[in-house]
Amino acid sequence: MIKLHDLKPAPGSRVGKKRKGRGIGSGLGKTAGRGQKGQNSRSGGGTRRGFEGGQMPLTRRIPKRGFTNIFREETAIVNIRDLVRFPEGAVVTPELLYTEGLIKKQSIKVKLLGKGDLDRSLTIKVHQVSKGAAEKVTAAGGKVEVI
Repeated sequence: MIKLHDLKPAPGSRVGKKRKGRGIGSGLGKTAGRGQKGQNSRSGGGTRRGFEGGQMPLTRRIPKRGFTNIFREETAIVNIRDLVRFPEGAVVTPELLYTEGLIKKQSIKVKLLGKGDLDRSLTIKVHQVSKGAAEKVTAAGGKVEVI
């Protein structure tokens, strides 16, 4: 009967690691599989990533397009339909939205949008709010405060 402590790989199924530069008899001695001469036989040899032998690299051949606005302010979006998880009369703040997992980062601004319906009165404190979302919250008896 085979037991767990008796198990071992089939003979010849496990091949040892190649030990380069350990004598002629190993088959990988002296030049260690690098060949005789040339750029890649030297220590530190080879080319940088993306190098194409002097041909203009792909990253430089492709035209540039667009730009990155360094003043962009990141905004997390929360919809009205996401707020049904909170109980009647709750005060919804960015910190609470973060702990509930509705926004990914705590440090960014939060904007409330009007997708979905609200059936309870909530006090919502956010940085920005759309007109439609504000109307839906007040229609449900709630209140929106812009921080």
